[in-house]
Amino acid sequence: MDRDEIIRVLRAFEASGLEYVLIGAAAMGFHGLVRATEDLDVFIRATPENVERLRAALREAYAGDPHIDEISAADLLGEYPAVRYYPPSGDLYFDVITRLGDAARFESVDAEIKEIEGTRVPVATPAALYRLKKGTLRAVDQQDAAALRERFNLKDEG
Repeated sequence: MDRDEIIRVLRAFEASGLEYVLIGAAAMGFHGLVRATEDLDVFIRATPENVERLRAALREAYAGDPHIDEISAADLLGEYPAVRYYPPSGDLYFDVITRLGDAARFESVDAEIKEIEGTRVPVATPAALYRLKKGTLRAVDQQDAAALRERFNLKDEG
């Protein structure tokens, strides 16, 4: 992944006023747990206005890409609340999520502000990342959950 591209996108998110929380491997990196990834996973607030802010940010970062217009509030606020956006650079892609079933949505993911090169980035807390990853079937998520549990001395809620 191109670090400059990621920073450019995060700056565009901030400038557009996008209400989002960074989750996934990129969020883990902000907490010092680095692993290879090819995507940025973001939870966004599920409103038509916020989806438009997402589109505006992506237009700023990837000017002229007509595929941005395919990201719709109808999709993100509907039955399948996730979209994958592949920018023209081809170096990374975005998984944009408004909810994970009944388990999580933007409002339920605890976040803290981190800063990278003067850009404020809302990042899921280690405990929030652990809750998102611990119950999935993907082996990489199980490994991430174990690393988070160990590094941050996290306990299962009981």
